[in-house]
Amino acid sequence: MTGPTSIPTSTPSPTSSPFRVLICDDQELIRMGLRMVVDSQPDLTVVGEAADGDAAIAGAAALAPDLVLMDVRMPGLDGLAATEHLCAQPQGPRILVVTTFDLDEYAYAALRAGANGFLVKDAPAEEILVTVRAVLRGEVMVAPSLTRRLVERFVLHGPASASTPAQRRRLAALTEREREVLALVARGLANGEIAARLFVGETTVKTHLGRILTKLGLRDRIHAVIFAYESGLVRVGD
Repeated sequence: MTGPTSIPTSTPSPTSSPFRVLICDDQELIRMGLRMVVDSQPDLTVVGEAADGDAAIAGAAALAPDLVLMDVRMPGLDGLAATEHLCAQPQGPRILVVTTFDLDEYAYAALRAGANGFLVKDAPAEEILVTVRAVLRGEVMVAPSLTRRLVERFVLHGPASASTPAQRRRLAALTEREREVLALVARGLANGEIAARLFVGETTVKTHLGRILTKLGLRDRIHAVIFAYESGLVRVGD
């Protein structure tokens, strides 16, 4: 294995308890840049670095970070495999994928594997910090329209596949209004736009979306979009 397996840094003070961040990227300069941005904030601290997926998994086990900034294209075990492994852990960290381009071919697969959002490597420091804090709050940091672009580019342009009986049963558990909301989410509309389209309040839309996620057993909006397409509720061109 090349590169550092893990480089521990200072342990956060029990009184301040900043969020713990592990940086995984095979490029040292990228790791240095991200470390400078993260460590500049009193509520964040870099607890370690990793240069490949194996090192990220080992570092997460040893350092218990709250968040992993995960590159996807790395020698050895890539960030996608590492993301799948970490997201399968009961108390695993949140994963923010760091990509070179806003439509990196690995981005969709990483999000589908359970990542909580993605960040472009050349994003300004302010945007990096906003995204990091949002993911730590439990938000999914991918714009609704960009979610649709990812799905259409990396799944729907491939060979078509029929929905499975299990998907159809899950879809049948939704009310007519919930199916309508799910379809609008999958078409890239934000909550406010859905509320305007359906002549309801934005809080009502959020309530519907919460019920949809619960009934379908999905973790977030991204996976709701994926399910809507894969189940056949929404198709390209609708």
